[in-house]
Formats: sequence, C-alpha cells, structure tokens
Amino acid sequence: MNRMTVSDLCVNNAFYKIPPEAHDLPEEFHKLVEYCILASPADPFDPMEKAMRELGEKCLSRTEHLHKTWELLREYPLSRELLAMSRVWRSPDQERFVIAAKGAPEAIADICHLTQEQNQVLTLHIETLSTQGRRVIGVAVADFDQKKLPEAQHDFAFRFIGILGLEDPVRPGVAQSIVECYEAGVRTIMITGDYPGTAANIAAQIGLRNPTDIITGNQLEKMTAEELTSRIRSVNVFARMVPEQKLQLVKALKKNGEIVAMTGDGVNDAPALKAAHIGIAMGGRGTDVAREAASLVLLDDDFGSIVKAVSMGRRIYDNLKKAMMYTLSVHIPIAGLSLIPVLFKWPLILFPVHIVFLELIIDPACSVIFEAEAAEANVMKRPPRKLSESLFNRSTLIRGIIQGLLIMGVATVIYVWAIRDHGENTARALSFATLVVCNIGLILTNRSFSRSIFSMFRVPNTALWWIIGGAGVMLSCSLLLPFLQELFKFAPVPPGDFLACFGAGVVTIVLMECLKFGPIRRAFFPEPLLKTSPMSNEGL
Repeated sequence: MNRMTVSDLCVNNAFYKIPPEAHDLPEEFHKLVEYCILASPADPFDPMEKAMRELGEKCLSRTEHLHKTWELLREYPLSRELLAMSRVWRSPDQERFVIAAKGAPEAIADICHLTQEQNQVLTLHIETLSTQGRRVIGVAVADFDQKKLPEAQHDFAFRFIGILGLEDPVRPGVAQSIVECYEAGVRTIMITGDYPGTAANIAAQIGLRNPTDIITGNQLEKMTAEELTSRIRSVNVFARMVPEQKLQLVKALKKNGEIVAMTGDGVNDAPALKAAHIGIAMGGRGTDVAREAASLVLLDDDFGSIVKAVSMGRRIYDNLKKAMMYTLSVHIPIAGLSLIPVLFKWPLILFPVHIVFLELIIDPACSVIFEAEAAEANVMKRPPRKLSESLFNRSTLIRGIIQGLLIMGVATVIYVWAIRDHGENTARALSFATLVVCNIGLILTNRSFSRSIFSMFRVPNTALWWIIGGAGVMLSCSLLLPFLQELFKFAPVPPGDFLACFGAGVVTIVLMECLKFGPIRRAFFPEPLLKTSPMSNEGL
C-alpha cells in the first residue's frame, strides 16, 4: 500500500513491538530511533524514511533525541557495492562529528565489523522479523573528531545500534490480481531491495508461484548471462536488488523471447523502464524521470490497474478485429450487387442513394457499436497472442469473406426471384431490404467471437439499439413513404414478400452464427478464435 509504519525495534537482543497508539518508547530504544532519523533526509520522500520520522516525532518529541538545530555536513549515498547510506552531522556546541548510518542489516554489519558470533545473532533477529513480512533496516553510529572527512563509509568506526522492522500491508485485491494474471497467461515477477525472507513472505501472501525460490543481488552479480536466462524462466522473486539490476533482468527476459512490462518509480528505474517493451511508472510516488521514460503512467499506483489495463487492451484489440471483419463482410455484398447487374446486363440494383443509406449504418457501427462493446467473457482466461500475429489474420479474413458472400448470395437470389415476378423497382426494394436486414444481423453476430446473438442480448450496448432502431425506421420510411420510394426508385412491397425477405435475412444470420460453433467453424478455422490454454509468456 506504500504506507509504511515502524512496527518492531530490536536493540541488544531485546525486541519491542510498537503499539499503534504508542506515544513513547522504552528508553533503551530511543537511540535507535534517533539515529535512524539522523540517517534520513530532513524532508523525506521515501515512505520508509517518512515512517521513521513520524515515529520519532510521535514518540521522541519530549526527549533530547531530536536534533533540529544540528548542521548536515555531508552525505554518503547508498551504492551498488554497499547498501547503506550515512549522513555526517555537527551539533552547534560540539566540534566532533556524529555519523548516522542506515541500510541493509548485512551492510550495516559490514561497516561495523561485527564478529562471526555477532553476525549469527543478527541473522536470527533479521529472520524473526523478515518471516513476518517486515522490511528490516539496520542502524549504526560513529564519532569523528578529525577535520577532513574520509571518502568511504568503511573508514568510520561505526557502532551497531540495532534493527527496525517496517510494515507495509499488501493492497487489498493484489492476490486476486495475481490470480487473474496467471489465468491470462501473464507471469508476474517481484523485484525488491528487501531481505530474501521478507520477499518470500510477501510473495506467498500475494500468491506468486515458487515464492521460496529466490535470487539475490549478490547471486545475480556472480551469474553468467546464460545462467541468468536459464534461471529466470522459473524464478519469480528477486531480493536485495539495486535499481540498476532491473535492467539486467529485463534484458534476460527479452533474450528468452518474452514480452516484458516493467514497473518502477525512481530515477534509477528509468533505464529498465525504457528497455522494457512496456514501461509502467507510478504516477503517485514516481519521479518525473521515471514517468518520462515509461510508456504508461498509473494514476493510482495500484497493481490491479495494470491487470485492468491488460484486460482493456485485449478488449480494444478484439473490438478492432470485429470492426475490421464487419467492414470487410458488409462491403462484399455492396460491391457484388453493384457489379453483378453490369456483368449480366440486369437493371441496376444499387444506386448512390442506397450506398449512402448503407454507409449511415456501417460507419456508426464501426466507430460506435464495436468501440463500446464489452470485453469477451474469457478475455482474461486465454493466453496472450503471439507477437508475430497480425491484427487481420487468416481466420478473420476467411470468416469475413464467407459472411460477405452469404449476404451477397441471399440478396442476389431475392433480386432474381423478385424481378421475375414483380418488376425492377419492387425487386430493388426487396433486395435492398434483405441487405439492410442482413447488415443488422451482421452487426449482431459480430458483437462476439464466442457467444451467440441470444446471449449477447444480455450484454448492454446502448449505441447498438439506437443505430438498429434508426436503421429500421429509415428502411420503413423508404419502403412506405411515396416521395422516398421515388428517391430510392422503389415500388410498393407486398407484406408477404417483405416477410420472405426478412426470413431470408434470418436464415443468413443463422448461417453466420454457425461460423462460431460446430462443424462449420472447425472446417474453416481449425484453431479456436478465442482459446484457453496453460500459461504462455509470449506477451501481455
């Protein structure tokens, strides 16, 4: 949740769990809080440092352990070689310097030159807190009385003070989002600077696979590129990582042919965000550099938003395919009914006014109906599409052509039958009415690749009914109103013949529905249009 609180303190083998309502601390823990604050910026940005300062202001405000008048002389930043940072202070009434350090407990132990026995005890304390999911920070202090400060933190004679455990609750819904990712074929990897025990606890809470199989930053440095590309196929938790190692992991994943989406918020995350196929920056706590390097910016810094974005992307992709297939299908009969009379020397079926009428249905259908269509029911239960897959693939092309030829064939048969029994204008009216009914059916059947028209009636789409209603009204007016009959070159249509046209349109819709289900689909589309399979890592 990125809302940290200091929950546990440990000094000289003594643990203290801080009650939520605490306003003071036992005396033996005062120096631990004092020096962790001195090792942090005066106006902290990091949630961890904010939590330390809030604890000090709440519990040490009536003591002498807060030093707002001390002068900051120098900072030793955290580095890849040493996961610790120090700040050098001078009090107004003293010439000596006070150096406060905090960082990874093992790094603090290193600069304090702890004995093997002391390190073993410290390791037990760290494991006690990390197995509870706490982020563990070590604190040390040193005095320095020379005028020239050394270049490295190791040159100070640090004394180990203790460790803090910080709690950052997992956001509600993250575990469910991880489940959705796995169902959608999207693998989730956690990269953290935390202690391996802390990382394993959090990974287990949120449901990552293989939570105890962990690679640390030190282990990563010793791996060859080949070893990393092999291990990264199964390892999902990377602990004690510095930001620069994110880039190394991104490159290894890409080398394995995976599509990588990387999240980050810091300045040092920018190279990894840029190198990933999809860089995702945190909009709330992210730096400007991270946001500039990213492809997407999350406004709420919530992992669940990434899952929603994947679902939205798949919905948009599906709807684009539906609109393209509909566009192809509907223009085949228009082109065919314009060309066939010329080839067979029949009276023209379609005039410009008819095509304009049809485009008044086609354009809103493409730009409004399919755009507003809800996601398929299994949109997050199928594997990612292959990166090489084209938007307009073979299945889409074949199905679009078959649908168009079905409509053209039915409209042509109606025209040939009607012109023999009723004459040119009545035949044109009946053929055009059949074309409009089939057009509406085409919209309805292409709303979903996997569900029937009847099940899709339960899926709301307001634009659909406005456009279908408008098309029905305009068709009725063109068939019934004399001045529009003259404009469209129609003759009155007998009700029985119109019902025959409507029936022919329904038959066409049924045949188009058969392309989704049963042997017809299997004959033309051996691969399912929307399939569900075990997890694949080929894309988001």
